[in-house]
Amino acid sequence: MPLSWNEIKSRALAFSRKWERETSERAEAQSFWNDFFGVFGIERRRVAIFEKQVRLVRAGEHLKRGRIDAFWKGMLLSSANRQNKRRTSSSSSAWPE
Repeated sequence: MPLSWNEIKSRALAFSRKWERETSERAEAQSFWNDFFGVFGIERRRVAIFEKQVRLVRAGEHLKRGRIDAFWKGMLLSSANRQNKRRTSSSSSAWPE
């Protein structure tokens, strides 16, 4: 059964409070994403995978291979950065392989 909007809002507030001070993206990434999907009542293992290998591309030019944090085909592609870290290749795109 789908969650009500009020339940999602309640879960989202609890999620944001739990994670607001976390700074160790590398150590907590999988726990973060499991909790994120839980906000919507979704078991992450059913829909998304961690550390998906991708090709990084800019203007059609293959740059290198990399990994993204979470991938849900057709729905979500996410790569998080540490707090206060600048993304140097903001104009590049990730393509799942």
